[in-house]
Amino acid sequence: MTRKHQLSFMTHAALILLVVLLAFPVYYALVTSTLSFREAYQYPPKMLPGGEFWHNIQDAWIRARFGRLFFNSVFISLVVAAVKIVLSLLAAFAYTHFRFRGAGFLFALSMITQMLPLPVRILPTYELMADFGWINSYYALTVPFFASTTGILLFRQFFLTVPRELSDAARVDGAGPLRYFWQILVPLSRTNIAALFVIEFIFMWSQYLWPLIVTNTADMRVVQIGLKMLIASEQIAPEWNVIMAGTVIAMVPPLVVLVALRKSFAQGIAMQSEK
Repeated sequence: MTRKHQLSFMTHAALILLVVLLAFPVYYALVTSTLSFREAYQYPPKMLPGGEFWHNIQDAWIRARFGRLFFNSVFISLVVAAVKIVLSLLAAFAYTHFRFRGAGFLFALSMITQMLPLPVRILPTYELMADFGWINSYYALTVPFFASTTGILLFRQFFLTVPRELSDAARVDGAGPLRYFWQILVPLSRTNIAALFVIEFIFMWSQYLWPLIVTNTADMRVVQIGLKMLIASEQIAPEWNVIMAGTVIAMVPPLVVLVALRKSFAQGIAMQSEK
């Protein structure tokens, strides 16, 4: 028992240390956002909050035009997450409940696209958006992200665990494929839906490179570009207190989504890890 307690203590100590290491940058950003310009450059760095938080928040909000940028980022993240979930559900349902020629090849082909990082696809995707006349529009910011191999794999693996007898029973009761899908499979997938929504919302919220390339007016920029706008010039000392205040503002929506769906998110990830 003593050895077991020692192992448990060491495990908990390691986890606490890991949490401290991961949380320290966030804590330091929060502290810096409460300091004045002079205090932000003080050495050794201050580890206790100051009294300029709301002033820095207001300054960052006005200078970066966060009002419009927030609307763009929230709209893009919600639309992409919602469409990805719907398309992934339908694609996974097709792969698992219908037999058609080339299904295995198409699924393998879709998985291969996971190996292509965004920088590799930027040029052809940009040319496609330009041909459609979608540059500097919400179409360019959302449509290229609608397909999700991660979502297809997530729901496919879950659908394979659903007993086939459930589909047969629904068919006997007169339920067609779509009715079985919407009334039985989708409700059963709610934890997976929540997990994918959190992942895709945060993924889209953190996008910087693609929105920077396909937008050319301030009204179409996103929050991550707004943070870069707070750095006035390389020749001028950055106002880290204001920049960190902007960072705090940018952290709020993903944090709200994660906290609101934390239980379903954890259950969805746990279910996948068990399979």
